[in-house]
Amino acid sequence: MKALNKQTAPKSVAPERIIQFGEGNFLRAFVDWIVYNMNQKTDFNSSVVVVQPIERGMAEWLNGQDCLYHVNLQGRLNGEAVNSLTRIDCISRALNPYSQHSAFMALADQPEIRFVISNTTEAGIAFDPNCKFTDAPASSYPGKLTQLLYRRFKTFKGDKSKGLIIMPCELIFLNGHHLKECIYQYIELWKDDFGADYEKFKTWFTKYCYVCATLVDRIVPGFPRKEIAQIQKKICYADNLVVQAEIFHLWVIEAAENLSLRQLAEEFPANKAGMNVLFVKSEAPYHERKVTLLNGPHTVLSPVAYLSGVNIVRDACNHPVIGKYVRKVQFDELMQTLNLPMDELKKFAADVLERFDNPYVEHQVTSIMLNSFPKYQTRDLPGLKTYLERKGELPKGLVLGLAAIITYYKGGVRTDGAEITPNDAPEIMQLLKDLWATGDTRKVAEGVLAAKDLIWGEHGDLNTIPGLTDMVTGFLNSIQEKGMLETVKGIL
Repeated sequence: MKALNKQTAPKSVAPERIIQFGEGNFLRAFVDWIVYNMNQKTDFNSSVVVVQPIERGMAEWLNGQDCLYHVNLQGRLNGEAVNSLTRIDCISRALNPYSQHSAFMALADQPEIRFVISNTTEAGIAFDPNCKFTDAPASSYPGKLTQLLYRRFKTFKGDKSKGLIIMPCELIFLNGHHLKECIYQYIELWKDDFGADYEKFKTWFTKYCYVCATLVDRIVPGFPRKEIAQIQKKICYADNLVVQAEIFHLWVIEAAENLSLRQLAEEFPANKAGMNVLFVKSEAPYHERKVTLLNGPHTVLSPVAYLSGVNIVRDACNHPVIGKYVRKVQFDELMQTLNLPMDELKKFAADVLERFDNPYVEHQVTSIMLNSFPKYQTRDLPGLKTYLERKGELPKGLVLGLAAIITYYKGGVRTDGAEITPNDAPEIMQLLKDLWATGDTRKVAEGVLAAKDLIWGEHGDLNTIPGLTDMVTGFLNSIQEKGMLETVKGIL
């Protein structure tokens, strides 16, 4: 079998226009796959220089294959199962800024560079006051980026056309706003190092660099250990960097306040390439949509499915009863609480169900149930309260989901003998153990709903929500007496 490199496989050559901090599975299966498609389908004509954000990483592995690798997309598209392989060739090289510091800093001198993209984990966008301007490089990602920006400012003498469009992909809400704040903190920390350039550099960054907040969405399982032999046989290359991902992808990019949506879309023509990339004024409603319509149904379908004897998410969606329950929660309840156009919400919800129905992923419902109470608090409780406010009644599916979580946390065994093993913070586990020990479902419901310090935070004591205590108690009784499946049937 042939090694994979530019001697054995064709590799396109394009100007280096993107600096990418991060070389992991997600960026390679998401951003670099999108850039590859932009190159294929538009005149974007750009390559990516990958920068390893920490001292130990994959730069050497990538360079060993001349930065060539395959993306294996699996899932359903318009109802049809798809399992595709695409060779990605848009990464030009990978750098380790710790061992190749001069080459890393020299990126700032390349006139064609226009974009900075990153995924340095949620912890990566942080200000570390111990970083020094003279560090080679600064340990934090925002510190490295500030060093690079200053070098660019100096090289091009503050040329306003040499500012950069910065698009972080870290999974934190308003990631661009946090990154921009960190850069300002470094500019202040190092103002003495900048000397007479301090004000000019700060102004150049403020006016001519464009920091966008983004929301990314694609499940990326990563390296396909089980199937790698058959994949390599199929592609006829010994590719050791294959990355698997679902077909669905979404990138919501909020234009920086000093950059128009039109200019952003023209400079980064992902939607012209047919990619599901949205350029918006605010990512907030899309963040809320994802949390509500993707994470929200997951959180309640899991205990309902498991206590009904169903173990896999896909099987739950196709179950004659649980499938109807999932759709009720998603379309009839949670969707009614959002403020985006209904046709947009229906399309997203349909995509979510198609993702849940992925024939290539055995997604165990128990893997979703870790820390179910905090998840319900952030993903489902806001929808419950908004639904009550708008409709004047409680959403039965969401309340049943809460009762299912409470029942799941009782532990024990299912009717088929399978173990029920909840996992959450020790204090929450102890609370549920003590409440269930009373043998009184009313006390269980009241006790859980009253746990504002442990679970509900700013939402306070949920016993004050009209009718909630009674409905949760009723569902707990029904689950004990009739079982989960019959209880679900009662609300459909």
